[in-house]
Amino acid sequence: MTPASRAIPVSTAGARSARNGASSELRITQQQNGIYAATFFAMASPCEILIETRDAKLARRAAQAAADEAWRIERKYSRYREDSVLSGLNRSNGASVVVDDETAALLDFAECCFVVSDGLFDVTSGILRRVWTFDGSDRVPAPADVDACRAFVGFQRLLWKRPLLNVPAGMELDFGGICKEYAVDRALAAITARFSGAVLVNFGGDLCASGAPAAGPWSVGVERPDSDREARLLLDLTQGALATSGDTHRFLMRDGVRYGHILDPRTGWPVKDAPRSVTVAAGGCTQAGMLSSLAMLRGSEAERFLTEEGVKFWCLR
Repeated sequence: MTPASRAIPVSTAGARSARNGASSELRITQQQNGIYAATFFAMASPCEILIETRDAKLARRAAQAAADEAWRIERKYSRYREDSVLSGLNRSNGASVVVDDETAALLDFAECCFVVSDGLFDVTSGILRRVWTFDGSDRVPAPADVDACRAFVGFQRLLWKRPLLNVPAGMELDFGGICKEYAVDRALAAITARFSGAVLVNFGGDLCASGAPAAGPWSVGVERPDSDREARLLLDLTQGALATSGDTHRFLMRDGVRYGHILDPRTGWPVKDAPRSVTVAAGGCTQAGMLSSLAMLRGSEAERFLTEEGVKFWCLR
């Protein structure tokens, strides 16, 4: 559910990705109109924070607090780290584990998403990556392999009664569809606890703003599905969040059929007739990300779903 068609602030240069895809370095540069830009890398995404202030020390302190929060969440919930809380849960092999309050809140949110989506949004479905590799090739897995993996998918198979969690042997949790948007909200909160001016937090195209700078709203570009960093839409953001889900850069192609990386966890196969990208506006990034992901998972019914939810959205097909 990682967005591939990204929303990018077009009023500034894009955040620079780090060498080899990982760096804990925070860079601060002063831009026009009293804006400081902080860039770093977290959760496999280039991250940028724009802060309206002429106080360089304040900008650095605020940006550092946000970056530290993003890195903390990554360390805690990355499936790629052996020492993460998430990896520990996935190694619990059916034992009951007492989880902390933050993890419990994320599990409650995941359960709510699972229920309201009739099983479309499922944080246990990440295990399907064992048979699906969306690298632009024609390597579509055999149905039997997908079915074998599907046997370990289903949030209802977890035993979850706060604060006790039991992950059955063979199953895994993957918070990849939640954590980046959650980190955006947490990073913005870390800044606004120290600073009351205009801020825009952008983690790989998922954004949240605390207000507009004096020069006017933040200008945000949403990429064309068939391009790299060329804006198809230009949006103004004053307050609140935008999140984008899409399949532009992750797909398979066989016999003229395109298989996007958005998988229906109930079948283990890509969702049919999904938009190339969906951008949703909401009060917070976690909410916007959930809605954009659910829209993609509903395929041809994406626009209808979002209209019924009463949110502002942009679908590109």
